[in-house]
Order: sequence, then structure tokens, then C-alpha cells
Amino acid sequence: MPNSSSRRSFLAAAGIAGPAFLKPAEPLPFRAEPKLDYRVLGKTGLKVTTMGFGCMITSDGAVIERAADIGVNYFDTARGYQNGNCERMVGAALKTRRKNLIVSTKSGAPSRDGLLKDLDTSLKELGMDYVDIWYLHGKSKPDQITEELMQAQNEAKKAGKIRFAGVSLHSGHQGVIPHVAKLNHFDVVLTTYNFATEPYMEGLVKTLKDANIGVVAMKVMASGQRSKDEKTRGILKREGASLAALKWVLRNKNVSTTIPSITDNDQLEKNLKAMAAPFSFGDDKALQARLQEIRPYYCNMCGSCDGTCAKGLPVADVLRFVMYAENYGEFALGRENFRLLPAEHAAVRCGDCPECTVKCPRGVRVSQRVSLAQEYFA
Repeated sequence: MPNSSSRRSFLAAAGIAGPAFLKPAEPLPFRAEPKLDYRVLGKTGLKVTTMGFGCMITSDGAVIERAADIGVNYFDTARGYQNGNCERMVGAALKTRRKNLIVSTKSGAPSRDGLLKDLDTSLKELGMDYVDIWYLHGKSKPDQITEELMQAQNEAKKAGKIRFAGVSLHSGHQGVIPHVAKLNHFDVVLTTYNFATEPYMEGLVKTLKDANIGVVAMKVMASGQRSKDEKTRGILKREGASLAALKWVLRNKNVSTTIPSITDNDQLEKNLKAMAAPFSFGDDKALQARLQEIRPYYCNMCGSCDGTCAKGLPVADVLRFVMYAENYGEFALGRENFRLLPAEHAAVRCGDCPECTVKCPRGVRVSQRVSLAQEYFA
């Protein structure tokens, strides 16, 4: 398939600045007309395409425009993505299409004032009067979801700046999801959910569905596809595995939509197929093979390592930071998150310990991966 965005992709890869939001010279035809599938996003009543668009690592606004033009209607960004530039790109790509779309953004600010300041900045960068869903970002413990933060969301609703309140979580699912389901505050939960997550996630997703809370799945591929390591990159691009991973998530009718990261029109076209084809035996076989190969690299945020590091490191979080750098090509995002660690944790070096006290039941090479994070970011 011809790809008129290839020049921009080359320039981006080479680090050469250029117009971020140029449109392709002519429409990019798809091999077949995509079949769109829709589900209702919980109590919001919004009808969303089951394949949404995760904009975190997208550098070409034309791909976002293309997705909107063919009918994808859910687009996700955050205040911190691409050093704050992601929202600006998303807004530029969607400004003439806003009426028919559902746009979400996030803030990890720990206070009411910080949250509301972030929201105003987000709206300015997006060039929008409101966002449909605004997430409290990256909560891993129930006590991180405070009355102060929920009040900020209520204030934003009353001011017409957001339509619905959400919360996102990478880890801590067993504690956070039941808590959220009982609060009678949140409309949507954005959660890690993929073929590598623990079996208990099926029940937790159903808990949210039963509470009429919309479920948006992230990290649906169980990792990114932009690893710098040739062996790892080959594993992550195993033929058919990424499409199979997306289909695996969509097989669960309790999930309303997904936000796979999409960087080019080729990925967009491949991902669209997940809405038309059911999960098959062949898909399952491909994912089983992929799971075995990524096992040493991928942390599924199961929580088994919580509190087991002798130095007190939040191991799952640090592993996520190195995944941002290696597998998503988002070094700055990984470094930014690492630098938010308490000083005593940022100063830890795995090489100083005679033996790692963290034993991952899934086989992740914890000491090796955490050492990489320290080498990259410290």
C-alpha cells in the first residue's frame, strides 16, 4: 500500500523538525472498506468504535485525521505525552471534525489546583472548549483517589469543561477497581488489559461493567513495537500477533473500546481489521508463542513484586518506564516518570545489591530491566 507519510516518518526518525500536521497530498486508499463495530461506553451512553486511537506516540497528525475520516471516533491523549506536544497535535488534527468525536485526556497532578490548571492547559492546547472524558491518571492505590481530586472533576463538569469523569490505572487493579466500582463517581475506567494480564482481570472488568462503568482497555498489545533491540523488535512484530492481541481484547464484550498506539497508516489499516474478524484458534496459537518470547521483558503489572525490593523500589512502575523508552520509543516519557520517583529511590543502583530480592513469578528479568532504567534515566 502506498504511504505518503513515509517522508514525514523518515524525518521524524532522523530527528529533523518539520511541519507536524501536514496533510498527505492525496487520500490514502484502503485495500477494503473498513467494517466499524460499536459499543456503548457504560453510563455515559456514548457509542464508541471498539477500536479507538491511542495518540501517545503518534508523530504524524495526518494518521489521526485519516482515522477520524474513516469513522474511528474515540481519541485518547494526555497532558504529559510528548512533553505536552501531543495534545496540540491531536487538536490540530481533529479541530474540523470535533462535533462527531469523543476525545479524552488525562492529568496525574496530585492536587485539586494542579488538576484544574492542567485541564485549562489541555483545553488550550487541544483548541477545544471541553473534553468528553477527563481521567485522573495513573492511580495504583485506593487512597490515591482522594475527595479533593474527585471534587476537581465535579467542578470541571459543572463548568462545562468535561462531560465525564474517569480514572486510569496501570497497576493495583485488585485494590483500585473494586474501590472505584463502589464510589458512584466515575463514569469510565481506563485500564491495562491484554492477553498477558492475570486471569483475575476478567472478573474485575466484569465488576466495572456490572457497575455500569465504561471500560477502555490500554496496552492491548502487551508491549510496544519500537524496541531498539533487534531481537525484541522481531518478537513484537511476529506476523499476525499484534492483530491477534487486539482481537483477544475485543472478544470480551465487557470492554467498550481500546486505545492501541498507532503511528502510521499501515498500522491503522491492520488494526481496523480487529473490528471485523472474530478471535480464532490461530490467533490464540500466535499469542501463546508471543507470550513465551516476551516473558523475560514484559511486566504485566500483576502486583506480585509489591514491597519485595530490599531498597523499596516500586518495581512495576520502573519496569513500565523502561518499556516506554525501549518498546514505545518514548525515552522522554520514561525519563520524566523516573525523575518523579522519591530521591531515595532514584538513587538506588541494582548493582549495589549482592542478590535481587525480587522474584517475578512470570519470569521477567527484573534486576536486568531495572538496571536498564537506572542506566537510561538516572
